[in-house]
Amino acid sequence: MGQPVRDYLLTLCVTAAVTYLLTGPVRKFAIATGAMPEIRARDVHREPTPRLGGIAMFFGLCTGLLVADNLQNLNGVFEQSNEPRALLSGAALIWLIGVLDDKFELDALIKLGAQMISAGVMVAQGLTILWLPIPGVGVVSLTSGQGTLLTVALVVVTINAVNFVDGLDGLAAGMVCIAAAAFFLYAYRLWYGYTIEAAAPATLFTAILMGMCLGFLPHNMHPARIFMGDSGSMLIGLILAASAISITGQVDPDALKIFEGSTRQATHAALPVFIPLVLPLTIIAIPMADLILAIVRRTWKGQSPFAADRGHLHHRLLEIGHSHSRAVLIMYFWSALIAFGTLAYSVHSASMWIVLGITVLSAIGLVLLLLPRFTPRAPRWAQSVVPPRYRRRKPAPVPEAVAIGDDDEDPTASEEERVPVPAGLHGATAIGNRGRFTDRRKAGTPS
Repeated sequence: MGQPVRDYLLTLCVTAAVTYLLTGPVRKFAIATGAMPEIRARDVHREPTPRLGGIAMFFGLCTGLLVADNLQNLNGVFEQSNEPRALLSGAALIWLIGVLDDKFELDALIKLGAQMISAGVMVAQGLTILWLPIPGVGVVSLTSGQGTLLTVALVVVTINAVNFVDGLDGLAAGMVCIAAAAFFLYAYRLWYGYTIEAAAPATLFTAILMGMCLGFLPHNMHPARIFMGDSGSMLIGLILAASAISITGQVDPDALKIFEGSTRQATHAALPVFIPLVLPLTIIAIPMADLILAIVRRTWKGQSPFAADRGHLHHRLLEIGHSHSRAVLIMYFWSALIAFGTLAYSVHSASMWIVLGITVLSAIGLVLLLLPRFTPRAPRWAQSVVPPRYRRRKPAPVPEAVAIGDDDEDPTASEEERVPVPAGLHGATAIGNRGRFTDRRKAGTPS
């Protein structure tokens, strides 16, 4: 049991290291090739920032698969299943389309077609949904056409849901990393807890996905030095969908021998099998809600569902007063609560403590949403270890040489003291030091 965990950890760390080390050169490449779009009215950042971060993430994926193929406890996944090759084929196609979009801004319908083709490539190589466990009914086998349609729909929806939340620094990578961690624990439990080898590909995919996100996050946290772009967001969305498809459509519920006894006992025992129907949806619950609200909002206004606007959930968090970093942390909190809450319930569904814990944490999350301008202050003994924003500020003494009411600037003041910088509104500049903006108006508005 311990050796496979070490192999997964090694694969994760190597993937993260390769992604992290390649992101810097990719950033320079993006600047050199001009993959730095102009600031749009809906953008939160205020300075041109290079995209193409998905290039480093894709090579991290390739490295992770290569390392796993050479590990004794993981190479069986490649020998007994064609799913890793199917994933790599679909990922390469969607990544290539994403790179072109980051550079040339492709039409939305072209990207939608590419997403469907990528899903079709994976289906053609065996990565598809074969059956569905339905509560109260049992296992329902799907025809080839039904499995293909369901697989393509899940891939397209997941990719666009992840792409929709890629609006704040570190948001998409962090939320997908949380989702991958929850899914990894679930898949690992099915594989080693129930000795179902069909769950092995999903376990490997989620471990590699975590490494890709963790390696990219240091470069993408606010203020971001590089964005993953569509080449990254569509890539990690496809890998997340492939993990869900693998474990939902390939794991045979009859192998668990749970459909025995009374109907109530069988249904209760089958909960770990029914969770694949729910867990992928809970993992992307917040992106999915954002996607649905965006479609309804734009259609209600008579706009195209693909039209961009500033009505996403992360935009609304900023509008009610949350800082950039706090808005991202709030989205992290709700993603982790939903994903790990569902996972915990699948393991101990009879425990009321899990329900009470989820309720209490939900109440805490609501309080955080209602206190956008509340800044906690650390106690005095922790002043030296917390970030400066949480320290207790001492009133600065007024210099005797400067008269009260004098309009002249203090020559000894630092640049930050002389020029106020609005926090949480712009990312790092692509070249050189970050600029400093005193105009708090939205980008794209006339002067």
